[in-house]
Amino acid sequence: MPISRRLFLRSGAQALSAVSLLGAVPRLSGAADPDLKSVSARDITVKDVSGLAVFAGSGCNVVALAGPDGALLVDGGLAVNSAVLLKSVADNLKTRRVQTLINTHWHPEQTGSNEAVGKAGGTIISHEVSRLALGRRERSALYAGYYGPLPPKAIPTQTTYNTGTLMFAGEQVDYRYLPAAHTNGDLFIHFPKRNVIVAGGPVAADHWPVMDYLNGAFMHGFVRSYEILAEVAKPDTIIIPANGPTLTGADIVKQKDMYWALFKQFFIDFNKGFGPNDIVAAHPLKDYEAQYGDPAQFLDYAYRSLQLATIPH
Repeated sequence: MPISRRLFLRSGAQALSAVSLLGAVPRLSGAADPDLKSVSARDITVKDVSGLAVFAGSGCNVVALAGPDGALLVDGGLAVNSAVLLKSVADNLKTRRVQTLINTHWHPEQTGSNEAVGKAGGTIISHEVSRLALGRRERSALYAGYYGPLPPKAIPTQTTYNTGTLMFAGEQVDYRYLPAAHTNGDLFIHFPKRNVIVAGGPVAADHWPVMDYLNGAFMHGFVRSYEILAEVAKPDTIIIPANGPTLTGADIVKQKDMYWALFKQFFIDFNKGFGPNDIVAAHPLKDYEAQYGDPAQFLDYAYRSLQLATIPH
């Protein structure tokens, strides 16, 4: 999603009105889509998923769990929507503090509340690659301009290269690396007591996910990540993607098989000398377009990731 610096500046007054809740919002650089709109409180919807609160409308699905010392959040929406989101979290969870925030990856839609949480003393957890990305100026295939570096208080304070576990409100919360899936710093978060997985950017129920091939996403890692999710999830596990409705562990297995078949087809087409435009024109996912929509961008970026990994440059 393109991010507009002009919108960020225009929304500053709205964000500052809620600064007493959890601090300020981070800067965003790079002009992009002038039509992007900030949201109001009525645009944030809340849904109960196995006892977890899922807030939609701030830029991504934000998953929250109340605890005695504050809330646990998975992802934080866009910075321009952080104040509205955090107020909605506070009102719905009856807490005025975010104790822990886990970033599934470093994109703007996931890390827009980092500074507010960090300034208020909350713990921010991510993959080490995401921490490094947030500390510098990053461009992406998925937005215009540049993102970061974020202020020091917005940088994750705890990281992992592979797995991690924390106890929150008396229950175990696990997180694990998904290699080269949506970025090169993706985590999924597992709530085993609730049979819920927050899968982040690599997964979607009603559209095609998009791979940030400029930042480590690679088709082999993408399908390997689906293998990992399928190993952890039960058929009835609820899967919460970065955006859109939930799906199940059984759905993940079906998608894994679909993406593996596509990956194998890519190598056949690669040996024929196909480029991204040829892949899109061949419609290799035509049997799934009615369910997930136009796959052109997904196919283009996924194939480019294969080219970047295999063609000397």
